[in-house]
Amino acid sequence: MLNNGEKLGAFIVPTGIGASIGGYAGDASCYAKKFAKISNLIVNPNVVNAGCFSGITDNMLYVEGYAIDEFFKGNLNLIPSNNNKIGVVFDKAIPSDVLQVHINTINAVKCIYGIDIEGYEVTEAGVGVGFNIENSGISTGYVENPEPLLNASKKLLELGCNAIALVCLFDEPENDNPDYSKGIGVDPVGGVEAILSHYISKELNVPCAHSPAFRDYQISADAVDARAASEYITPTFLPCILIGLNNAPKFSGYGGISIENLDYLVMPYDALGSIPVFEALKNNIPVFAVQENTSVLNVSADKINSSIIVMPDYESCIDYIINKLDTF
Repeated sequence: MLNNGEKLGAFIVPTGIGASIGGYAGDASCYAKKFAKISNLIVNPNVVNAGCFSGITDNMLYVEGYAIDEFFKGNLNLIPSNNNKIGVVFDKAIPSDVLQVHINTINAVKCIYGIDIEGYEVTEAGVGVGFNIENSGISTGYVENPEPLLNASKKLLELGCNAIALVCLFDEPENDNPDYSKGIGVDPVGGVEAILSHYISKELNVPCAHSPAFRDYQISADAVDARAASEYITPTFLPCILIGLNNAPKFSGYGGISIENLDYLVMPYDALGSIPVFEALKNNIPVFAVQENTSVLNVSADKINSSIIVMPDYESCIDYIINKLDTF
């Protein structure tokens, strides 16, 4: 569903890998917006989610990680959508006062943005989310009881919802990475958030994104790194995923936008060991690795494929694509 002559790119920053750009709170948004000026753009939520803010633009396709992998493998097509009917699933473990803050947030988002949030469900039991940072530096975690999320999501789909926002209770993450607020290291909760959204997207074949809830919802008066600042000035991170899911594309086995429509893929310099990269190479889609964006991984172009195009920074990458776009 691209108009004649329109181009399509993908700008991905994997979650929980400590990316120097995109590893914090929406800090890759301003970079992605520049690419969205030269083409339509697939982004994963990690790129544009920023607490009470969102870096999403009208020509970005907001697609979580499991669906991105399936898209690149050719198993899933994207159907552009507007004003999705969103259902919100809340973890039963969330305290009543925290829950009310999130309900107020839903109502504010509905009032200000006109987003169609059909309703919410509280899971029949606590979900039991935990997270940690591995010795490798990657953020990961576990979900003790995922089935209540699935059951609550199904109820919302039966009510007519076609996109799901998840909100699970998390412990405070500062002990896992006390330097995160200083712009150092990995977002401790990013890895397990990806597990949660992957699960629902895979099981129900609908757009999904996750926002953590914390018992302490007071905003911080401490000075923090600008890249993490949006997380420290809001009591809930729910607005950004509701804004993203509002126009998130639907999934289909046919029609719409397929991997055959993709013109290029942009990745962090040393985060190239993923399905999108391998599948793009297989399909002769140009892959760009940007040196100014590094992570805790060590999977660079020299370890993958010599055809990957290494660029020093995002600005150079944009200039290159502008000059070559007609040849892709």
